[in-house]
Amino acid sequence: MRELHEILLASASPRRRELLNSLGLRVLVVPSNVDEGERPGYDPRELAGLHAAAKADAVATRDGSRVIVAADTVVDVDGTALGKPRDAAEAAAMLRLLSGRQHLVHTAYALIDGPSGRRITGAETTRVRFHPLDETEIATYVASGDPFDKAGGYGIQGRGAVLVAGIEGDFYTVMGLPLGTIVRRLRDWGYALPAQRGASAT
Repeated sequence: MRELHEILLASASPRRRELLNSLGLRVLVVPSNVDEGERPGYDPRELAGLHAAAKADAVATRDGSRVIVAADTVVDVDGTALGKPRDAAEAAAMLRLLSGRQHLVHTAYALIDGPSGRRITGAETTRVRFHPLDETEIATYVASGDPFDKAGGYGIQGRGAVLVAGIEGDFYTVMGLPLGTIVRRLRDWGYALPAQRGASAT
């Protein structure tokens, strides 16, 4: 096993950067600028996988010398994909839809080992249950600005934690990066996490 000290993140997500940095990795952020718009004919889990692979491929064309990780998160309500809300009205509508019920969160990942050309893709799914939300709760959360860069209009960390009644599955999948699975895939390639904590980079 050889230590992996830095990783290239094909995403501008501060949450994903923080999660990777928490493993002791130096994180180089290279946003992919991939269009995450709707793609008819794909179910929500497939859509997340398509986006994650496209992000990794886009960044690999710019820097193929490092290990690249990309991810995409989609909220799935009865087979309908919820992405990031475009405005306050759409964020509020998403929260009303999620109120008092269960939904699925799919986070797909794509890893490319630049030095060897190896690649792997996959996805993890977690079931999330919301508390019933009244209009005041919804308006307060939307006004916080928290929903606007998050699939389904909420984040399970921070302010969004009070919306969630429970989960079945991996917490980090809901945050946007299934850390346990990704670390195991890296180990399959012969990489170990660094013994000492690294420093993040933008």
